[in-house]
Amino acid sequence: MITYSLSCANQHKFDAWFRSAEAYDEQHARGIVTCPVCGSVKVEKALMAPAVNRMNSDKISVSTGHPMQSEIREFLRAMRKKVTSEADYVGDRFADEARKIHFKEADARGIYGEATRDEVAELLDDGIDFLPLPQLPEEAN
Repeated sequence: MITYSLSCANQHKFDAWFRSAEAYDEQHARGIVTCPVCGSVKVEKALMAPAVNRMNSDKISVSTGHPMQSEIREFLRAMRKKVTSEADYVGDRFADEARKIHFKEADARGIYGEATRDEVAELLDDGIDFLPLPQLPEEAN
């Protein structure tokens, strides 16, 4: 898996995961890498620092002290509540259901649930559009 910092033509900055650099290139060429803020397909890689992969590490990225921390947390909480109140919970069948919807084998609808790292990588390879739900601090307690 590789994470890229991306920027759209409207200067929105965001991160996205891809199975590989080649997967990003292929998805970008197909026009399916889109800005989650405005939907623009004019997306390019932004300048970013290299990540060091630490296998078997229990560490996670955290942040504190940002002046807008409470506003950001409230925005994420509201966004998560909106998704979970308007979408169907499919549990660990998320990858299968997302694939059925993508290939029009099931009615289009919002869904949420869980997926393994391998399932996430396969969905990305298939060009299936999805976003991770933000995990809020109180959910880790």
